[in-house]
Amino acid sequence: MTNRSPSPIILLGTRFLSPYIMIFGFYVIFHGHYSPGGGFQGGTLLAASLLLIRIASGTKIASLQFKDYLATPYAALGVVIYFGTGLLAMIMGGYFLDYEQLPIPGLEAADLRYWGILIIELGIGLTVMTVLTLIYDNMVKGEDYA
Repeated sequence: MTNRSPSPIILLGTRFLSPYIMIFGFYVIFHGHYSPGGGFQGGTLLAASLLLIRIASGTKIASLQFKDYLATPYAALGVVIYFGTGLLAMIMGGYFLDYEQLPIPGLEAADLRYWGILIIELGIGLTVMTVLTLIYDNMVKGEDYA
């Protein structure tokens, strides 16, 4: 790509739009067990908000928003959250992802399912967001895109 400076209008538009996309992504994750959506869809929206800034502004401003070296550890953390929730249910005597077996005191079965699903949706969202960002960063690595 040619060495160019980003357009101030595009930067302003993406800086205005990106937080709203991110808020909607969190909404989709947190309400994924009540309505259509969830971790994958919300993680995709979160990645879209990060990639919008990356595409419009280039590496200098994008690295202020989300460091590229954090993508792999965060993706692994999301997998650990998902797998750890299922494994914890198995250790407590249930099946994999049997949320009723989670060791959270004082909660009924419905509340345990609520929190268990929310925990795995957060893990999935974190993994999807970081992996999509990592894919983009690897695709443009070595290119001088602003």
